Amino acid sequence: MNMTRKLILFVVILIINQSCTLIYREARYGQPNIDAYKIFPYDTIKTGETIFHFNEGNKAILNEAILNPEEIKHINTNIHDSLFTLDYFLMKTGTTAFIVIRNDSILFEKYYSGYNRSKISTVFSVSKSITSLLVGLAIDDGYISSVQDPITKYISELKGRDPKFEHLTIEQLLNMRSGLKFKESYANPFSDMARYYYGVSQMRKISKLKFETEPGEKFNYQSVNTALLGIAVEKASGVPLARYLEEKIWIPLGMENGATWSLDDKRHRVAKAYGGLNTSVIDLAKIGRLYLHNGNWNGKQILSEEWVKKSTMPNALSNGYQYQWIFVPSIFEKNYPDSASAMRAWNNPTNKYSKYPHRMWKDASHETSWAILYFYPYFFAYGIFGQTLAICTEKNLIIVRLGKGGDFKSFIYIY
Repeated sequence: MNMTRKLILFVVILIINQSCTLIYREARYGQPNIDAYKIFPYDTIKTGETIFHFNEGNKAILNEAILNPEEIKHINTNIHDSLFTLDYFLMKTGTTAFIVIRNDSILFEKYYSGYNRSKISTVFSVSKSITSLLVGLAIDDGYISSVQDPITKYISELKGRDPKFEHLTIEQLLNMRSGLKFKESYANPFSDMARYYYGVSQMRKISKLKFETEPGEKFNYQSVNTALLGIAVEKASGVPLARYLEEKIWIPLGMENGATWSLDDKRHRVAKAYGGLNTSVIDLAKIGRLYLHNGNWNGKQILSEEWVKKSTMPNALSNGYQYQWIFVPSIFEKNYPDSASAMRAWNNPTNKYSKYPHRMWKDASHETSWAILYFYPYFFAYGIFGQTLAICTEKNLIIVRLGKGGDFKSFIYIY
């Protein structure tokens, strides 16, 4: 065997040794799905002795609702009826569970494709918002001193590498402004996202991270940011992410069902903070209730009000994304000749949107044109297949949707 063939063989063996688990998992299970938690090792999240129950409301309000396709045309439903019920719409759009709660009363609750109230499924990037909650709890408990702390304070393995890590803060990770080089794609089995999702040993992977820009310079949605946050919480608290969630949230909030958090592998057992939570629709709704009441649960402050308020103030510089929560913006008005005109319009007593968070900017397409962006009074936790936890403080409303596809962020505005 000549030297070239030996070199090729060596490279092939090296790739196989490093990637066999990654390739095996992706080849066997294909693209991610909501039952993906069954293929990974996991930590359990147990319920307590007391269960909290929402009230039963007037379900006829939504059970008999007729939807106008014009209101939901942004969702590719492949439904050609002129009018159809909410139930029919959900059934045809890959929904597995849907619940609407207002003033602590359940107005609509339906399950599809064999799912029920007690069945859990992977909520993917909804996990990011729950990880943010755990960061807030870790700060409340004194495990993490401040969002301005560098990540190296909690993940010592990053010390002595690129000096930029010493300037990468918890807050920059929360707001997806790390500057790290990371491709957010499941499609390619050798992409960064696929390696984290299907691969093993997150710690080995983060030790190889590189920067693309300076920390804080620009917004770029990357699951690796949340992965680092989850590792920081585990290291700071000294307990697995699932155990911390169980102790601080699952038991105090009276969750109805147990849950799990997927891990990288059986040996290292690091939680997939960016997308590994597996839970039920009813228990996600209780987390919505916690945020709806500024961290207070029936008179007990579970999560600091300061953290909730900071988390639910849309960051205009990131199109509303703030602390792993999503705020969907909509242009209110544009083509103002100057900033003074824009502000006068904004402060006009007839402007019904003036109470909502907003930002004003100069429209790049017109040298003298100004525009105003406002943010709806909804904030979301959102997953890749349309998993949605939506909270509207203005209407005292919680909506949770779990399913296999579809973009439901805008659909929620119907309510």
